[in-house]
Amino acid sequence: MTPPDGAAAVAAVRPDFKSLPMKGPDVTVERRADGSVLVRSNHAPGQGPRSIAHLLRDKAALHPDRPYMRQREPGHGPWRGVSYGETLGFAEAIAQWLLDRGLTAEDSVMVLSANSIEHALVALGCYTAGVPVAPISPAYSLISSDHAKLKHCVSVVKPRVIFAQSGAMFARAFETLKGLGQDLVLVTVDGEGDGAVAFAELLATPPTAAVEAAREALDHHTVAKYLFTSGSTGMPKAAPQTFGMMAGVIAGQDGLRSEDPDPDYIPESLEWMPWSHISAGNIGFNGNLWAGGTVYLDEGKPLPGLFETTIKNLYEVSPTVFGSAPIAFGMLAEAMERDPVLRKSFFRNLRYMGYGGATLSNDVNERLQALAIAETGQRMPLTTMYGATETQGITVTHWATETVGLVGLPLPGITLKLVPNGTKMEVRVKGPTVTSGYVGDPEKTAAAFDEEGFYKLGDAARFIDEDDPAQGLMFDGRVTEDFKLDSGTWVSVGTLRPEIVAACTPWMQDAVITGQDRPFIGAMIWPSMAGMQSLASDQGPGSPLEKLKVLVADSLAAFNATAGGLSRRIGRFTIMMEPPSIDAGEITDKGYVNQRATLERRSALVDSLYSDDVPDHVVQL
Repeated sequence: MTPPDGAAAVAAVRPDFKSLPMKGPDVTVERRADGSVLVRSNHAPGQGPRSIAHLLRDKAALHPDRPYMRQREPGHGPWRGVSYGETLGFAEAIAQWLLDRGLTAEDSVMVLSANSIEHALVALGCYTAGVPVAPISPAYSLISSDHAKLKHCVSVVKPRVIFAQSGAMFARAFETLKGLGQDLVLVTVDGEGDGAVAFAELLATPPTAAVEAAREALDHHTVAKYLFTSGSTGMPKAAPQTFGMMAGVIAGQDGLRSEDPDPDYIPESLEWMPWSHISAGNIGFNGNLWAGGTVYLDEGKPLPGLFETTIKNLYEVSPTVFGSAPIAFGMLAEAMERDPVLRKSFFRNLRYMGYGGATLSNDVNERLQALAIAETGQRMPLTTMYGATETQGITVTHWATETVGLVGLPLPGITLKLVPNGTKMEVRVKGPTVTSGYVGDPEKTAAAFDEEGFYKLGDAARFIDEDDPAQGLMFDGRVTEDFKLDSGTWVSVGTLRPEIVAACTPWMQDAVITGQDRPFIGAMIWPSMAGMQSLASDQGPGSPLEKLKVLVADSLAAFNATAGGLSRRIGRFTIMMEPPSIDAGEITDKGYVNQRATLERRSALVDSLYSDDVPDHVVQL
């Protein structure tokens, strides 16, 4: 709930932003006769690493005793951790174990489990040996009922080694994998699992000169890992990630720095986002190594009952930079509004915040700024990086701005191409951070690139000001998600959805927008668990669901009153009490909703929104 003086404080005071040590926007824009637009940064890239394995070796030599990664013991116990020096030693031991078993760049090691110190060591060991690592969503093993995506991922990259944190937890997945008839070596930290190798055996392997030889064979063309897409349009696709792609992001970010980093300062971060995705698994993971920082692994998530773990950790860890999905910032703002102790700890060392994966609402931004002002007397810069599994990070908002919803401007070294597509400008990209294609899928690879070799992201973007491109690009929805009403009116789903979620805070968790070839826009809404719990404790008349319908109806009616035309007004809505299905692809493990998959799976519910006889579960505004 927004405090009475939240937005008002920001509007009335508007103090300066905390200094952001990055260069300002400076771009070259080339407008072509066919309507397409090329955008490039005028800042030169910095110097990225030869490989992540070389980067680890260099950082361990500089500060061997500095904490690299920390993680709590089970049950929110004390922190355990490894230093940079210990990490290098363990990575080299794992590399030797892989080389002893004859693994090469043609093989892979698949990781089934979530973020952990051991997961990080496996990845770094693979990097050092030149064996690609393939982290996949733990949901494919733990939540999926048929393991279809797990089996698909194995069939694509054909791993020879499978790693999981716990043999007991992943026993069902192991049984599925054994049934595939492949010769797989299972490795678990606890040593449990039929025939599993204990992780301690890997760590005890003495490195030989073969490890250094393997590391010296690495270059920018070496495939470091395979990352799988979310599978929003079918089974996940495997995109090779080379060391050159990873170095391209680091070099681009380094080229934007306006001052040299303090070698004695240790940046700290709290990380929950999964390493099976690009944001945390590449950009965050590699960026922390480049900065010589310390990562605290957060077993919380921005979900009811789990975000409390993040809150507990933030009492002890005061991050230098806090990055997360927009949904987490809304939950964090609500918690800090109730708890000044948490607010003080969160802002103690904070230099800026970063969000990605979806658009942050103005409501949440203003609440965060009100909290920052109350604690520090300054506004806090809020940055965002935009990209995809296939591209790494390609644009960044690297200047303090009051505008949310930006995708920023291209990183140094990246060329962005905006191509007319209906009423929008579709985003395409070329540069050192972009993958070569998909493993074993030449048809999808060919379809993903245009005739000039630009990767097609399927998103749309527009300049805030066509006459002043340096103000940045604004996210303008998914080209494939937008649709027309039967009147021919275009509806921009990517911009409308976060706006109605913000309008219905704190009652709405997320929504799916309907209306293609229909007379009006509809919304299928997932309620906020915290909101439902609040309504359940309310002693007033009516069930929690009945109360929720009234509150959402009032919120959407107020939104409609100032929304404008048909392209932004919600005509009817319904509340979905069945949570989104991971098996059906309705949601990723980062909490991002797949609009298309939900519409297809719940087509009967979509039809009911437009029934002539309005059903009881549908609310007409």
